[in-house]
Amino acid sequence: MRTSRITRKTKETDITLALDLDGSGRADIDTGIGFFDHMLTALAVHGNIDLTVKCRGDLNVDGHHTVEDVGIAFGKALGEAFGDKKGIERFGCATVPMDEALARCALDISGRAYLCFDAPSLVGMIGGFDASLAEEFFAAVCSNAFINVHLDQLRGKNAHHVCEAIFKAFARSIRAAKKVTGDSVPSTKGSL
Repeated sequence: MRTSRITRKTKETDITLALDLDGSGRADIDTGIGFFDHMLTALAVHGNIDLTVKCRGDLNVDGHHTVEDVGIAFGKALGEAFGDKKGIERFGCATVPMDEALARCALDISGRAYLCFDAPSLVGMIGGFDASLAEEFFAAVCSNAFINVHLDQLRGKNAHHVCEAIFKAFARSIRAAKKVTGDSVPSTKGSL
């Protein structure tokens, strides 16, 4: 079972997150930020991951702590669920369109944390979601899952479309990388 359950409580957020890498795309998300819930649901559906997220954050301040802390919890859960990474495909890449927007994600379940994020249209508010927080989310995921992720906006002007294409490209890349295709750790070093 490639599952994980994370509980994280600080003065800023109270999070319970459950993840099943071998799920069917079920999502039960409640962060208090509607558009962020929509993105996490898209991540679950297109990543074919079962994901439950309950977060109570200091939204009276803004959404930053909620988004970043959910990223921390999701990253920890992802790393835990991958376990020793035995037999996984390891690499994933996807290019996803959404209307005029086009986003690409290439990732490596490498054991090394790195994010390269290039999405100049992610500015301003999308509903109650500060679009600039998408990068904060993925930075937290990478740092806590110890994965290498390159996310690029190739085209697009509408922040909603660009953000959604980015989350879906990440999800499709995880979907490819998590596949079990062998019985050994896919590394010349013998471990990841």
